[in-house]
Amino acid sequence: MSHYGNIKSYDSDKGRGVIAPEQGGDTLAFVKADLQQQASEPKSGQRYAYETRQVGGDQPQAINLRQQEQDEKTDQRKQAERQQG
Repeated sequence: MSHYGNIKSYDSDKGRGVIAPEQGGDTLAFVKADLQQQASEPKSGQRYAYETRQVGGDQPQAINLRQQEQDEKTDQRKQAERQQG
């Protein structure tokens, strides 16, 4: 199941970052290898879709991150509004 969030920070030297879920809750760590568009470096505030993975007793991590285009965000918002109303 895909979740959505915004990049909170990304350290290109370490290849690690943090994403804040749109639905609230704790931020999730991710690594460069989990970015689907590895050529483009994520920037603070960008919207991404992601899945989560939890290994052992560790904190959940964001995996399979996919940057969301502005048009997709608008389409998803419209779809959510139709479902609510």
